[in-house]
Amino acid sequence: MPLPADLLERLRSDCRQVRPRGWLFSAATDAAQALHTEQAQRWYWQARDRAGITKAGGIHSLRHGYATHLLEAGVDLHSISQWLGHRHVNTTARYLHLARPDAPDGARRTPLQLLSGLPTPPLH
Repeated sequence: MPLPADLLERLRSDCRQVRPRGWLFSAATDAAQALHTEQAQRWYWQARDRAGITKAGGIHSLRHGYATHLLEAGVDLHSISQWLGHRHVNTTARYLHLARPDAPDGARRTPLQLLSGLPTPPLH
């Protein structure tokens, strides 16, 4: 998926500071292994709970929401399907019922650019 320039630069900056030997987002027990999806899911649930969000869901909800925002921003279905790794565009077409053609202008920008207005979290 495309990343806004500011987010890409942030990730590059983090890589220069952290200098990971393997993955930037690595398994806690082995930097040569990718972060386990179960761990990422636990972090998501912890952040959701700390934020007081009571809706059920997990990381897949973020993926689903991002695809919907891309549709609202006018990105074509074929591109979104490719970025999500769907074999068939019909799988991606399921997101169409959630897209709002009347979405406010702010939601029509590149969805990840909306993150640039958030405060920068500290590196651990």
